[in-house]
Amino acid sequence: MEGRLFSVSEELEELAVKYAREAIAMDRKGAREEAILNYERAVEILQKLYDLYPNSPQSRIYLQRIKAYRDRISELQVREDPRADPAQRGREFEVNVLPERPSVRWSDIAGLEEAKRAIEEAIVFPAKRPDLFPLGWPRGILLFGPPGCGKTLLAAAMANEIDAHFICEDAATLMSKWLGESEKNVAKLFERARGLSNSGRPVIIFIDEIDSIAGVRLDEVGGEVRMRNQFLKEMDGVIDKSKNHRIYVVGATNKPWDLDEPFIRRFQKRIYVPLPDREARLGILKILVKDLKLDGDVDLQRLADLLEGYSGSDIKDLIQTAHMKVIREFFESGGSAPRPINMEDICEAIRRRKPSVPRDLIKLYEKWSERFSAL
Repeated sequence: MEGRLFSVSEELEELAVKYAREAIAMDRKGAREEAILNYERAVEILQKLYDLYPNSPQSRIYLQRIKAYRDRISELQVREDPRADPAQRGREFEVNVLPERPSVRWSDIAGLEEAKRAIEEAIVFPAKRPDLFPLGWPRGILLFGPPGCGKTLLAAAMANEIDAHFICEDAATLMSKWLGESEKNVAKLFERARGLSNSGRPVIIFIDEIDSIAGVRLDEVGGEVRMRNQFLKEMDGVIDKSKNHRIYVVGATNKPWDLDEPFIRRFQKRIYVPLPDREARLGILKILVKDLKLDGDVDLQRLADLLEGYSGSDIKDLIQTAHMKVIREFFESGGSAPRPINMEDICEAIRRRKPSVPRDLIKLYEKWSERFSAL
């Protein structure tokens, strides 16, 4: 079940996000060399994530982002020349549609029952019996909360539950340094979604780190404003109840307070994806250790208590750390088989790895949720 729960190693994933954000920021400022360097760093880390966990539910998403960042690097490496042939401006923007629906199901995600219930009401039930919803149903869904708590997998599970086409994009894939290209990319994204929906299957457009597109910034330039306005226009078309297209826009963010209020209003469902509670932590542990050899002294109930404040990916990293200790001992000792993981192995990992989400940040999520949450 490795990779079936939450994000892969949070430290690597957060580092990739950091470099991608820095690349986008440099891209906006026209700092071409700095943008290329940071895109390349993000690609390197995402490639490492894919190599480590090729069978994880996010593996295809990592590959798509690698392709998107490499395409952007190619565009930036073309010398800026207004007289240049448009064909030499880099590769044309391509909408990333997963060739197969994601394999993640609700049962693969421990906890988050309130979020699952809200998603079922907004997407799953209308997809199965649209005749029961004469007033329509939500088409825009925002997933917000701390990193490593399952937002991406919730979006993938949505697509699986309703057998939807799954489009995964982020800010870097939509941005272009060429005048007018960014808003054209947004228009092309939604045009492709409308075309796919004509096949009879619903379409989910998943945009991770959506605050990079829909966030409030004081240093915006004209191209960014046009892209944002185009995105708002396209979302208005999606949520128009008079239209028959079954298209859903799912945005995920770790920084909901950065979102512009016009965007917030267009997400009719705004769902807080919090740190796992005790029952969810226990469920996560049971799935993670399913295929591991454990000593009889391992007490999952006690571990669920000890791991309060840890995210899902934090817990996965802890179990991986304990497992790696056993594997290292096996190779160093030259034994015939690795020993079982015992309670002390896991407790040692807990002592060495603290929760990645500080309590003051959780308070910010809770405060924002009190104001804007809409289930």
